[in-house]
This record gives sequence, C-alpha cells and structure tokens, in this order.
Amino acid sequence: MSVEFKVVVSDPETGKAETVEVKGENARRLIGLKIGDVFDGSIIGKPGLKLKIRGGSGRAGEPLRPDLPGGGKRYLLLSQPPGFHPREKGERRKKLVRGSMITEDVVQINVVIVRE
Repeated sequence: MSVEFKVVVSDPETGKAETVEVKGENARRLIGLKIGDVFDGSIIGKPGLKLKIRGGSGRAGEPLRPDLPGGGKRYLLLSQPPGFHPREKGERRKKLVRGSMITEDVVQINVVIVRE
C-alpha cells in the first residue's frame, strides 16, 4: 500500500501557505512523528528549511489533537478546539478526534517553517 500525504507548509513571516504532495519513501519517513516534532524540509522537497508539525487531519476529516497520545481515533468530550468550536459559553460535545501521531490514515499534515 502506498502512503501519500498533503503537507500544508505555512510561512509565519509572509502569512502564505503552500500545499506539497508527498508520496512513497519520503511519506514513510513522516510516519511515527508527532505534533510538535521538527524535521528537515528536504523530506518534502524543501531543502534548507526546518519544519514543525502543528496538526493535521485523517481520512474522515477528524483532526489530530496534541494532547491525545498514539495515532488511533477516539470519541472525546470536548469544550474547545481543535475538533470542536463551541457556539455558546460552556457548551461541550462528544466528537471523533485522532491522536497526535502521524499514521497511514492521516491525509493532511500542517507544518510551519521554524527559523532561529
């Protein structure tokens, strides 16, 4: 089974974002990384850049949550983002979310350029 990700690279200085498709061996190198991990941009064809994982989403659109370990899906009672934006003060709902680890079921990975 081939692994494929859409990686959204955001530049905080310009405010612009660019989508890069990553397939094959380079995509396999991203599996196992977690939200907050920093990796080399040459994996996605952006040599010379350091990229930090900030989030992502799975096949069904469920968001990755940084406070949930592993890569599986779970229903959680949420009162704040990511995964739920309350319309009223104090509102809570059970929502389907995914753990912070990147697996084969993740479709999109959001990264930001890190500068020293």
